[in-house]
Amino acid sequence: MAINWFPGHMAKTRREIKENLKLVDAVIEIRDARIVKSSANPDIDDICEGKPRIILLNKSDLSEKKVTNAWIKELTTDKIKVLEVNCITGDGIKNIRGALNELLKEKHERLKNKGLVKIVDRVMVVGIPNVGKSSFINKMAKNNIAKTGDKPGVTKSKQWIKTKQDMELMDTPGILWPKFEDEEVGLGLAFTGAIKDEIMDIENLALKLIEKLQNDYPENLKERYKLKELQEDPLKNMDEIGRRRGAIVSGGEIDYNRVAVMLLDEFRGGKLGKISIEKP
Repeated sequence: MAINWFPGHMAKTRREIKENLKLVDAVIEIRDARIVKSSANPDIDDICEGKPRIILLNKSDLSEKKVTNAWIKELTTDKIKVLEVNCITGDGIKNIRGALNELLKEKHERLKNKGLVKIVDRVMVVGIPNVGKSSFINKMAKNNIAKTGDKPGVTKSKQWIKTKQDMELMDTPGILWPKFEDEEVGLGLAFTGAIKDEIMDIENLALKLIEKLQNDYPENLKERYKLKELQEDPLKNMDEIGRRRGAIVSGGEIDYNRVAVMLLDEFRGGKLGKISIEKP
């Protein structure tokens, strides 16, 4: 299932991020806790050029706790702090200031030695589309400055946002990378809605999701759709889900589009339980 998605504005954003790095002290990168690897733009390491970075694993309420903890352990380094957050409820957000203080300790000490009492850090917020950047910024600013939406590509231009945590945030539009070498990466992004459904074959996508869930989270699938047992063929499981939910068209055929839309919506909304698509 080949997935390619690289609109021109994303190339422009990549350039702008590199140009604006000199204006900031640190970078906050937001990822989706369910697809920690796939929601990491592989260009970010190169673009950020060793800037102190906080990685926020957002939507952690939708991921499996032990898997999220394993990712935190895997990704943490001297220059990178990793926190799990929920940008809608604000869970974990209060830990960001402390993590930033640790990363910028030397800079803060230098400024205090020069007699500066109030230090405001400037931080760039980056991430791929639909990982929750706007929700994070709104939560930090305590009002709806940044536009939010459940479709990728809502944030279009650079803006600075003041917060009450002695931080100024630079928002950037979400960027993906030119092509996905690994099909699993493309699927993870598509499952979680980081790629627009309009450019996807969503029936095939839902079939791939069923295949993934029946291998890794069979009980979640059975419980949600009242399935007594799972078949080896994901299409047969999709048929049974369709029958259970009454997604039938005339002649008794399964309405695959309806099943696909429902399944993807319910997965993205956490109705199938806590699921981590990727493990470290």
